[in-house]
Amino acid sequence: MQQVTLISAEKELVIALSGEIDAATSDDFYAQVKAAFEHDKKDVVFDCSALTFIDSTTLGTFVKIFKRLREEGCNMILEHLRPNVKKLFDICALNTVMEIRP
Repeated sequence: MQQVTLISAEKELVIALSGEIDAATSDDFYAQVKAAFEHDKKDVVFDCSALTFIDSTTLGTFVKIFKRLREEGCNMILEHLRPNVKKLFDICALNTVMEIRP
């Protein structure tokens, strides 16, 4: 089960992700992030400390979010990725285009 929780909207949108996001839940993940961003267009920071699993569909969803934010002149930052999740971003070289913080 995945959860997407907006935890701050002051300087930037900070969204905490938890659980698993995969092909079955990635559309819902995208819709929730898009709704938060459309309501308040600013940089988005994903706190991934409780995100335990993503699949290739979710990687594609992150790319879709990244592109949408860039079109609006905003940034996307991923923080606190677990090693198994970070490995997927590294393998696909997304770590070279997306900001990933420890």
